[in-house]
Amino acid sequence: MAYGTAEDPGRSITPHLDSVDYPTTRQELVDAAEDSGAPVSIINVVKCLPRTEYASKEDVLRDLSEAARRAATGGLPDDDGARRDRRNIGRDLVEGAPDGQTRHP
Repeated sequence: MAYGTAEDPGRSITPHLDSVDYPTTRQELVDAAEDSGAPVSIINVVKCLPRTEYASKEDVLRDLSEAARRAATGGLPDDDGARRDRRNIGRDLVEGAPDGQTRHP
């Protein structure tokens, strides 16, 4: 067992969602993360949650692993084998997109 090598609590997602009342929406989760001062990487993972509505915190926790995969925060290749930089996924959805369109993350 290695001592002193725990996960950095500043990189944990769940403390940034403690203020949320359920049921809630994905956008309310994003707003709560932003309000708590979460880093951009955490906000992007929350934006990638697969559902738009959540009945409980357990539902959110269940979907976080899928969201982390979709946000590619681990630097792993996507299903098609491509490596994509998605650190600014929220910004990229709107900046530089043609009028009336957004880019898919």
